[in-house]
Amino acid sequence: MKAKKTKATIAPMEAFGQAAECLKALAHPARLRMVQLLLDGRYTVGELAEDCDIPNNVASEHLRLMQRCGFLTSQREGRKVFYEVAEPHLADIMKCIESRFLAAP
Repeated sequence: MKAKKTKATIAPMEAFGQAAECLKALAHPARLRMVQLLLDGRYTVGELAEDCDIPNNVASEHLRLMQRCGFLTSQREGRKVFYEVAEPHLADIMKCIESRFLAAP
């Protein structure tokens, strides 16, 4: 049986507010798909846009939003900018999503 949490062990509302803001940054099908791809490697905006079937400028906006939350980092190499996952907990979030929504019936 689990021990009941006391008020001292429950996170403050401010922490939940920060969590909610970051979860909002993931709350879009294209962004979830991008995270799924980026967990397997680094990609350019163009590669992600093509895979998600969206324009490059829309993909860039999605990536910037996730980067502002600290989920992603970017690295310029010549004319290309590569994105990759910076937040290791994204793998756990995606496992949860995949097992709930993408698992075979």
